[in-house]
Amino acid sequence: MRNLDLNVERKRIVDFIRNYLKGSGFTKVVFGLSGGLDSAVAGALAVEVLGPENVIAAILPYKITAASSLEHAELMVKTIGIQSHTIDLTPMTEPYFQLYEPQADRSRKGNWLARLRMNVLFDLSAKHRALVMGTGNRSEIMTGYFTLFGDAACAFEPIAHLYKTEVAKLAELLGVPSQIIAKAPSADLWEGQSDEEDLGFSYPVLDEILDFLEHNSLTSATDEDLKFPRSLYEKVDKMVKATAFKRVLPPSLEMT
Repeated sequence: MRNLDLNVERKRIVDFIRNYLKGSGFTKVVFGLSGGLDSAVAGALAVEVLGPENVIAAILPYKITAASSLEHAELMVKTIGIQSHTIDLTPMTEPYFQLYEPQADRSRKGNWLARLRMNVLFDLSAKHRALVMGTGNRSEIMTGYFTLFGDAACAFEPIAHLYKTEVAKLAELLGVPSQIIAKAPSADLWEGQSDEEDLGFSYPVLDEILDFLEHNSLTSATDEDLKFPRSLYEKVDKMVKATAFKRVLPPSLEMT
């Protein structure tokens, strides 16, 4: 597993945010603040660059959102001193599923909510003339654990090059409240949902496997080269390859 100098990464991210906004002609960002680790870290880094007055958080709960998620989101707002909008997605969601798709499973509803959150964020970006900042991490992006045109829809991604375990270490450096760092990661798309349960791996295991696959050929690696059972590497490799389409722009024909 790679060993990053987090102080260097902190500066690199801050410079990236500053330069991207300057080049785009914006001075503000808006982002979804879930009460989780990734959005807390992204928000704290944005404040370092832009000041709290230029960072706007959108807290976007649904009826099954855990109370702790709302509490932690509000805690982060107070910790970094930013303004926020709390907008309940329930009345925007229930009519569609009740009237047209009452048999929809929780995965469909989760994807709907992820895309609805982006609708709200981009409307707030127009209201405040602020760029939408993404909060995805490398672990989720490489395994396709995100909703296409949902939580992946943003103007820029400041922490997408960092694995989840690296984001957690950076959170400590930034002074993110310990209760946010310590809690189990969850997209909060349905009651009791857990990222690691959905993925089938703990993030420390997943990150080590992803890092190995990035620098090594699994077909030429012996079992002695592998820290975990080969079947886990094969499963992650399959996830990465199967979700490659989610990490590129939609294909189109070129003029001949």
